[in-house]
Amino acid sequence: MKIIETDLPGCVVVEPRVFGDARGFFFESFNSDKLAEHGLQPKFVQGNVSSSVRGVLRGLHYQWPNPQGKYVSVVEGEVWDVAVDIRRGSPHFGRWTAVLLSAENKRHFWIPEGFAHGFVTLSERAVFSYLCTATYDASADAGIRWNDAKLGIDWPVTDVALSDKDARAPFLDEVPEDRLPIYVP
Repeated sequence: MKIIETDLPGCVVVEPRVFGDARGFFFESFNSDKLAEHGLQPKFVQGNVSSSVRGVLRGLHYQWPNPQGKYVSVVEGEVWDVAVDIRRGSPHFGRWTAVLLSAENKRHFWIPEGFAHGFVTLSERAVFSYLCTATYDASADAGIRWNDAKLGIDWPVTDVALSDKDARAPFLDEVPEDRLPIYVP
């Protein structure tokens, strides 16, 4: 397993070691001991799977309070996955990073608690897998507008399909301070 740092501290790409031959392939998608060797010790309590067609953009989602860390990957297809640091007091507040996740590259992306997360589907269809460190809490469910100009996220598509909730999400500047995660150094 290879850990690849992103330009946003805390968010890392996990590249598994893949064993393959004419029959197919095998890889470990998660190994707590190997992640712990790199200082990552998430405790997952919920797993989710979503399916989306080309152009569907999901996000930018987060929970506060009761934040979720997410370990995400793509089982089928390809997505452009984004994490945004929205922790008040963080030296990286408002910064984002992105990674291409696909069934072909088999990469996983770790998004720590306190970050907003979203993705857009680039293939005809994508099946997306999430492991979460906290269960879904409807009262803590929150989001930020995907195209917030102050964030300046460089999405690879402009014509997107959104849920009503995501289309109405507030810009980061409009979110009350007490509805944002807190940075803990």
